[in-house]
Amino acid sequence: MTKLEKSLKYILTPMSWLYGSAVALRNKMFDYGLLKEISFDIPVVGVGNITVGGTGKTPHVEYILECLRYKRNIAVLSRGYKRKTKGFILATSKSTPESIGDEPLQIYEKFGGNVKVAVCESRVKGVRELIREFPKLDLIVLDDSFQHRYIKPKVNIMLMDYTHPVYTDNILPLGRMRESTGAVDRADFVITTKCPPNISALDMRIVSKHLNLMPYQKLYFSTYDYGGLIPVFPDDCPYRVLLENLTSEDTVLLLTGVANPRPFVNHFRQYPFRRRVLYFSDHHDFSKADLAEIQAKYRANTGKRKIIVTTEKDAVRLSHNPYFPHDLKPFIFYIPIGVRMLESNFGYDFIPDLLHAINK
Repeated sequence: MTKLEKSLKYILTPMSWLYGSAVALRNKMFDYGLLKEISFDIPVVGVGNITVGGTGKTPHVEYILECLRYKRNIAVLSRGYKRKTKGFILATSKSTPESIGDEPLQIYEKFGGNVKVAVCESRVKGVRELIREFPKLDLIVLDDSFQHRYIKPKVNIMLMDYTHPVYTDNILPLGRMRESTGAVDRADFVITTKCPPNISALDMRIVSKHLNLMPYQKLYFSTYDYGGLIPVFPDDCPYRVLLENLTSEDTVLLLTGVANPRPFVNHFRQYPFRRRVLYFSDHHDFSKADLAEIQAKYRANTGKRKIIVTTEKDAVRLSHNPYFPHDLKPFIFYIPIGVRMLESNFGYDFIPDLLHAINK
């Protein structure tokens, strides 16, 4: 540990204690009934984490929707992070990232025909509005809800990044955790996300031992499956590009504005083409200057073929950006992410277990 790291730890540790104490006091107020948790007549499934971003909430919400959308009449409620509006808003074909946020819009564009999508700062108000507008709903999924305890979900799902497990982390600002590992006890299901596809049974047991879950809790493991490239601007892209057809003579500019870009960037290491990476912050609102930088980076690249590949979430924001350079539209693609649950020796099967928990 360097002197700078020691100094930072010395400064941040008491701040972490103060923050952790405040969060612990708030949780105790819920535990003792001083702050009220509300239950609803229809099942509510909460999906969230106890760390700051990067655990894969949106892909896992989409996985649940994909599996249940023909079995249940579902709505998804999010706060709509970084939207420029207030109050309860229902997603429509006219919605934009500014009006509802990038992740809710991504979900709507995938499932809007089968699933209602809404945003609201108050989860209680949002659920009530959804029930009022759609009386036939029989399931509501709360996106990023683990700390929003004013609603008591029928099923509480906590996600943990395999590469940043909570049992090796610290509370903010010393680490990335929003609250202590004791909060894991509130989860009914724990999903260890972003696992290697070939994770061993031994590694699964190590995770299980560190988490030391209660008998009522179930532990699952998931990995990402990446699809083929999809044009961000399909009307402006006359051809199809396959990653496996690109060679060492080609250059790909990887464009990312997500909390944990490592899995996205690492995915492309298996290909022979040259890679350049341009990083932006999570939920980044691309300005004219940012787009000019992207354009300059793309033009500076050399190679027989040059393309830009971005994340699915970034594609939502870029496709609605009126300043995106027209000359780049044929050359920018995104790579979709799918969740795959991994088999383990714990004897659990996520979707059947989830349906059983919802129905009981």
